Amino acid sequence: MKTEKVATHIISWLKDYAEKSNIKGFVIGVSGGIDSALTSTLCAKTGFPTLCVEMPIHQAQSHVTRAEDHIKQLKVRYNNVSEVRVDLTGMYEGLKSVVPQLPNTPKEELSLANTRARLRMTTLYYFAGLHSYVVAGTGNKVEDFGVGFYTKYGDGGVDLSPIADLMKSEVYELAAYLKVPNSIQIAKPTDGLFGDNRTDEDQIGASYDELEWAMKEQDAGKNEADFSGRNQEVFKIYENMHKLNQHKMLPIPVCEIPAAIK
Repeated sequence: MKTEKVATHIISWLKDYAEKSNIKGFVIGVSGGIDSALTSTLCAKTGFPTLCVEMPIHQAQSHVTRAEDHIKQLKVRYNNVSEVRVDLTGMYEGLKSVVPQLPNTPKEELSLANTRARLRMTTLYYFAGLHSYVVAGTGNKVEDFGVGFYTKYGDGGVDLSPIADLMKSEVYELAAYLKVPNSIQIAKPTDGLFGDNRTDEDQIGASYDELEWAMKEQDAGKNEADFSGRNQEVFKIYENMHKLNQHKMLPIPVCEIPAAIK
């Protein structure tokens, strides 16, 4: 990848979008992970106001520290960067207290995890509305178009996606070029939605390097029978998630009424 040219292209694309759409700036949820760190840096480099929003919900201190360090570094480097911290723990617990639950079941655990992401999306759009900003998404290509590893109408609810055509390895390459803090570059990827130490790899069953490989092989027309051993296992994981999460990647189905009966 021609890293410098890719960075310049994304920054120019963001600036062009902002100017043509007459929006005043960008708002990004900053989690302490590599994707949000890269996205917020790219937005900051446009020169447009860039609001970094921390939204902890029972968040691990290591995630909080990384997010704070990144935002602090951005504010030193770019005078168009501002920050706000909204602790959503109380709101999350309040919602839990009024909805029916199936305690200690996998479905409840997943529903609550997705609820965290959707509370954060709502918060980002609150600030976007206040300031006439747009919400910049932080999903990469493997997550958004490969395995669908994001929450529908949560972190998937955005106005534009600056890094969604970058593989995870390219995210790391660009982040290193743009001097994202090393603590973020070396941290294991995690969505932080479950309140424990599980990583993305723990949830998916494969690393991002493996998923990138599988995505490229599927795009090349390969199928599960073309592989054996770990490669076959990874390809099956990728293929199953890709099929299962098509509802996130495709437009919402619309029931079209035949003209003859309207």
